[in-house]
Amino acid sequence: MLNLDIAKNRQIKKILIVRNDRFGEFLLNIPAFRALEESFPQAEIWAVINPYVKELAELTPYIERIIVWENKKHNFFEILKFSFKLKKEKFDLCIIFNPSKEFNIISFLAGIPIRVGYARKWPFLLTHKIEDKKYLGLKHEIEYNLELVGLVGAKTEDKSLSLKIDIEFDPPQFREYKGIVAIHPWSSDIIKNWKIENFVELAKRISLDKNLGIVIIGGKENLLVSEKYFGDIKEKNIINLVGKTNLKELASLLKRCKLLITSDSGPMHLAVCVGTRVIALFRNDIATKSARRWGPWGGQHIVIEKEKLSKITVEEVFDKINQSIKIKRDRLLFTME
Repeated sequence: MLNLDIAKNRQIKKILIVRNDRFGEFLLNIPAFRALEESFPQAEIWAVINPYVKELAELTPYIERIIVWENKKHNFFEILKFSFKLKKEKFDLCIIFNPSKEFNIISFLAGIPIRVGYARKWPFLLTHKIEDKKYLGLKHEIEYNLELVGLVGAKTEDKSLSLKIDIEFDPPQFREYKGIVAIHPWSSDIIKNWKIENFVELAKRISLDKNLGIVIIGGKENLLVSEKYFGDIKEKNIINLVGKTNLKELASLLKRCKLLITSDSGPMHLAVCVGTRVIALFRNDIATKSARRWGPWGGQHIVIEKEKLSKITVEEVFDKINQSIKIKRDRLLFTME
């Protein structure tokens, strides 16, 4: 039976939230974190996160303490040791956002009295659970996360994404341009990738406006491919920063951009968090990977979604860019209303 009056219970002093997977998924929990903070204003909120996400967790409102627990298979003694570590902190409530047998076990062994999660992976260890229907793709991930914390009565009217940016990333090569456009040609899932040759052609077309700087972004895992396709590019205003920024620097960089063009990716959600408009490319033939579930949050963004990404043309994306910014070429001004 669900205890919907928990939010009124002033005995909740310490909350543990668990989202230790990729940083895009982590960011989509910010409204749920806000709901917990607003519903339990007297409580201290701790977060268990993947080491890679630590930089962004430090910029996230509502989180007071961070615990690193890598998203990998741990042995019995590691699980036991971590459980005892958490037990010493005497948490009152634990919310497990990414289903995990390990963390269902850990939260139980840690003696946390209220354990909330999805009815998967040894759910009998949880006190409050909900059926996991995310694979149907009927809602956005943000709405699914809010539904989960709703099991303990947590709610918020503010469903926006936001971060507290504490650095300014200002590469000198940007200073000669009136505006910056970011392009992120990668995704963690190969079936969500638009052809990189299309991104190269798109970057060259945008570069015809010499007042714009075009920055190619990505992680260190994208270095080799980025060098292959962007390493010898002749256009001076196309700047390759793949693998050259940490997540805090990337957040600051995206904040100063006019626009981000990307496939479904973590930087897409990061751009939303810092208020930068996004043009996102999605396929809609797989419900669990659709824009309805994973698209950029908010009405100001543009989603181009087709059954096959190969059906999305460079011309089509370029036209959408012209709805957001003005591309100047040989003294001619191309705009679309």
